[in-house]
Amino acid sequence: MKKIIGVSGGVGSFSEEAANHFAAKNNIADFELKYLVSVENVLSALDKKEIDLGIFPIENSNGGIVYEAVYAMAKHLFRIANMFEIDIKHCLLARPGKKVSDIKKIVSHDQALKQCRMYLKRRWENIDLLEYRDTAEAAKDLGAGVLPADSAVIAPAACALLYGLVILEEGIQDLKFNFTTFVAAAKD
Repeated sequence: MKKIIGVSGGVGSFSEEAANHFAAKNNIADFELKYLVSVENVLSALDKKEIDLGIFPIENSNGGIVYEAVYAMAKHLFRIANMFEIDIKHCLLARPGKKVSDIKKIVSHDQALKQCRMYLKRRWENIDLLEYRDTAEAAKDLGAGVLPADSAVIAPAACALLYGLVILEEGIQDLKFNFTTFVAAAKD
């Protein structure tokens, strides 16, 4: 029977990567991902039995607690089926043809900005930072022209290919080993 797994990110997100990792480790071959972008949406879908499992981050070794997850978890009843970690590698993505000197704003999820804070302080001290609801959604919106052309996003490398962007810099997270703990949530 096909499992429906809800993820707290868009296509190309680290939550998608975590869900695929979880499925592989748990021998779940027949599954479909439902991209719900936020932890609240994942847990609401779990409550309504629209998904069988929910995958979302709760803590990062550098960025700390994912507050969005804590606030959402406080409003829902569920069972933690598993907790697991994946290594997170952040990239700085931009539209094709853009150089580092063209960038006026960097956009990403709050956690990604936290995980790259020393890099941003050292390399981009006079740039505007904008929090977004998801790293992959920021990449998608940059590629679609929703975000200004002089923006760059912090997102997974996979988003460059998915959304027609280029990688300006790879591995920009402050820690070489940047692990995020994810929850696999279920209902009984």
